[in-house]
Amino acid sequence: MKIFLNKAIPQVGMKILNDSNNEIIIPAKENISDVEFLKYCKNADVILNVGGNKLDKEFFDNCPNLKAISLFSVGYNSVDIAEATKRKIPVGNTPDVLSRATSDIAFLLMQSVSRLASHNFQKVKDGNWGSFDPMENLGQELYGKTLGVFGLGRIGFEMAKKCKAAFDMEIIYHNRSRNEEVEKELGAKYVSFEELVKNSDVLSIHANFEAKDSNLFNAEIFAKMKPNLIFINTARGGFQNEKDLYKALKNGTIWGAGLDVTNPEPMEKSNSLLQLSNVCVLPHIGSATIEARNGMAKIAAENAVSFTKGEKMKTCVNPEVYI
Repeated sequence: MKIFLNKAIPQVGMKILNDSNNEIIIPAKENISDVEFLKYCKNADVILNVGGNKLDKEFFDNCPNLKAISLFSVGYNSVDIAEATKRKIPVGNTPDVLSRATSDIAFLLMQSVSRLASHNFQKVKDGNWGSFDPMENLGQELYGKTLGVFGLGRIGFEMAKKCKAAFDMEIIYHNRSRNEEVEKELGAKYVSFEELVKNSDVLSIHANFEAKDSNLFNAEIFAKMKPNLIFINTARGGFQNEKDLYKALKNGTIWGAGLDVTNPEPMEKSNSLLQLSNVCVLPHIGSATIEARNGMAKIAAENAVSFTKGEKMKTCVNPEVYI
């Protein structure tokens, strides 16, 4: 079969692909246009997709020969899963292997914002250190505060464990269903969305993004938060209305924000959020460790190759296609 990769992945994954009895197709140049991407996909049996290319009904209509999709990501909001399932196309993702790495970034952002680290680092680089002033550069401590987790799955669990161990934070969370394992291990409390927003000192998003969640965190929601709240998002930028977030931060409605994902991506350098001292933005590097990316490459490659062997994908988000 023909397996198309729009970008090369770490060597551990490439070896799995190259050792299989399949034709591996990779573009000669690193970044291809949407038109070029579609052209390659039309001729592929399986695609191993790196990035957020939109794979919707129109895409599937244009690629009638496509049989399977392997994603180099844990998130799958760029794929119309219902349409893929309807066409009996399995979609694989890469869960678990990036949970620690991504939670590390959420934890890093929380601390950076709480102590205005990004802003103060910029002052040093600008030669604007200044003299000691007991009323300047004041952050806030996290000890004993309440961490609210929106979407307490694998990544949220890792974030909660870190916060509990390092700062003895109280853990509250909101999920589609209760996570009894976390409640037992960390003493976490399941709350409504309204309670989560109202009672959190730090609110960290770790949920899968769906269209209905677009701009979920907006002016109305920010107004219900504590003025000392630190807003963290390492999931998907679509969760936040960035104009409303800017106003909430500028007006002191909430304390600060740490973002590894933006809306849209990449963020323009002229974005007004970047002018605020209480904001830290990273370029979507949650899984950017050698260990996590190697793990993602291995799973993504195994998913693709397993399909070509007539086997079930190791991690499939629509397993009903096999029924």
